[in-house]
Amino acid sequence: MTYCLGIKIRDGLIGLSDGRITSGTQVSAARKIVMVGDGDHRFFVMTSGLRSVRDKTLAYLRRDMAQPGARPLTTMLEAVSAFTACLRAVAKEDKASLEESKLAFNLHAIVGGRLRDDAEPTMYLVYPEGNWIEVDERTPYLSIGATTYGKPILDRALRTDTPMATALKIAYLSFDSSRFSSADVGYPVDLVTLHARDRRWREAQFDYDDLIEQRHWWNRHITELAKALPDTPWVDRLLPETATDPS
Repeated sequence: MTYCLGIKIRDGLIGLSDGRITSGTQVSAARKIVMVGDGDHRFFVMTSGLRSVRDKTLAYLRRDMAQPGARPLTTMLEAVSAFTACLRAVAKEDKASLEESKLAFNLHAIVGGRLRDDAEPTMYLVYPEGNWIEVDERTPYLSIGATTYGKPILDRALRTDTPMATALKIAYLSFDSSRFSSADVGYPVDLVTLHARDRRWREAQFDYDDLIEQRHWWNRHITELAKALPDTPWVDRLLPETATDPS
């Protein structure tokens, strides 16, 4: 399992992926977000599912983009179409043999960026069959993997006009909620951003010790907020009169 999150706001794009790999009792780390393309004319791909399917699909995509005479991808629609074509080629080659081995052909992907002819950044969620949906302004994020625990804070706090600095904090809290409640999600966490102001990609990786301050701050304040929540209507009905929390 994994946790990958893509956010589209007016300031630009954010991509986040956890780095934990689990296989039985073995735990290791691997980067699940990759940049495809050259220079600033790049897009990210984040995946959840079979690593072999992911690696082969990306290898085919890079091969096709590097072919002599290949036309450069100039829009994200072209980029996601190229990715899904490679995914379908891999499915045609490997799906039957995987299913014979009792393995489902499983790869979900988030593909995002802004290429030369795009009016604005965008992202797509790709399904194992090769079909896709585009991120929507009303729900400005896409997530794959262990999505259950990180979704509530995104739905409550994230809006299209959320500043990127705040959206990065919300993305972290979404990851931290997933990490806290799912043994298959964990550090390191990889982040990429594309700001609309300069159209420049920035990348960073953080491990457990890098985010101690944020983790302790959130744990402390979420407890304090729970204590500060108004007591009515349930305290008067459900607790003895002297059992009110003194804090």
